[in-house]
Amino acid sequence: MQQQQRAVRLYSALRGALGGAGCSSEVLANVAKGHSHLWLSSSKAPAWQQALRLGTAQQQAGISSSSKSAAAWYGLAARRLLSTAVADAGAVAAKGSSSTASAAVKVVSPSIALSKGLPNSARKQLAWWLGGCSAWVFSMVVLGGVTRLTRSGLSMTDWKFTGERPPITQEEWLAEFAKYQQSPEFRLAHSHMSVEDFKFIYYMEWAHRMWGRILGLAFAVPATYFAARGYINGPLGKRLGICFLMGGAQGLVGWWMVRSGLQEPENQHQVPRVSPYRLAAHLTSAFAIYATLVWTTLDLMRPTPILSTVANKAVEAAQSAVAAAARQQAAAAQLLRLRVLPLSVLVGVTAISGAFVAGMDAGRAYNTFPLMNGQLIPDDYWGLPGIRNAFENTAAVQLHHRALAITTLTAVGAVWAVGRQMPLPRHVKMALSITAAITAAQVTLGITTLMTYIPTTLGAAHQ
Repeated sequence: MQQQQRAVRLYSALRGALGGAGCSSEVLANVAKGHSHLWLSSSKAPAWQQALRLGTAQQQAGISSSSKSAAAWYGLAARRLLSTAVADAGAVAAKGSSSTASAAVKVVSPSIALSKGLPNSARKQLAWWLGGCSAWVFSMVVLGGVTRLTRSGLSMTDWKFTGERPPITQEEWLAEFAKYQQSPEFRLAHSHMSVEDFKFIYYMEWAHRMWGRILGLAFAVPATYFAARGYINGPLGKRLGICFLMGGAQGLVGWWMVRSGLQEPENQHQVPRVSPYRLAAHLTSAFAIYATLVWTTLDLMRPTPILSTVANKAVEAAQSAVAAAARQQAAAAQLLRLRVLPLSVLVGVTAISGAFVAGMDAGRAYNTFPLMNGQLIPDDYWGLPGIRNAFENTAAVQLHHRALAITTLTAVGAVWAVGRQMPLPRHVKMALSITAAITAAQVTLGITTLMTYIPTTLGAAHQ
């Protein structure tokens, strides 16, 4: 009720100021429409469009910033707009807006290029499709983790680009099992395994491979359809082409990784496993595909102009309070971006270090926290010469992952604490809070997984 009363007061003041200046009925109608979007509904109209409408109407009516009453109400409108929806900066100018507003919309971030010329319905269809592909890639990573944790990844000793049909008859299963019996893993780790036991690990690896191939079809077929409908412009086509090539290369990287585990280990008493370097490359490639798909999905869902440029352009069209508030939030967003980008790199390095922990089975050792079997730095830390020690020594690999995880948690917490004090939009602050909560949960899950000796469920959840 209080919000509606404030809305009526604001509109009355604006209408009185504009009407007193001899403003046309059309301009008054536009102000009323923008005002109703601002206060009385949850309209999806971009905040900047509404703000610039008010500013344009002010300019047409000849109201100067020296008019304290009008300036106060415009400032209130601007602060409300920019504190709730500054990121909704899609189309800055509506039909009939001033030339200055039109100029503002032309200066946009590269994300706008992906949806340029597309109707909203097409943009939403593309976003839903790529969002589904992103979720599919996520499930691929989880399935890959379960495959590794169940030691199923080396059950298939060959690879075909078009896919493999699983054995059906008992004779086919015996033939496939005979191939596996010739592998180092069977001789050194699974010599007790029966055909029935082999079926489980075979199906795990087969499902992981086929799930990826089906994803390729789920990506390529809709892409062809959307291209035929004219929904994919040049920049978006390039982005999708890169994603498709990355997906195809991921299958080759996966087989390259598996082949390393089919070779004889250097030590005859060592359990055969894939190269941790190749495992890290495979996981990093998956992260890159996932991040690119998610980024593209968000670009299509919410194309956002460069806030600082829009703010500068808005000076000529909008009242000074609008521009001042915009500059303030744009500066805060830029400062946050400068802090988040290096943090993203730290998160990526921490995740990759986890791939080496997985590749070395380092999580099955030193199952205590915070100390490693009673020591801050275990005696075995310098077990290998040179740079190999950082990537192939169990103690070093686990210690590095622990240190990176704690550093990441601390850095995320610091960015969250600073971001709360910055004049950022509400949804940005909420995103920071969610990120901090997820990071804390991930570290807690990692510690729990370590101390419970890597159960498959917790291990897959942590990955």
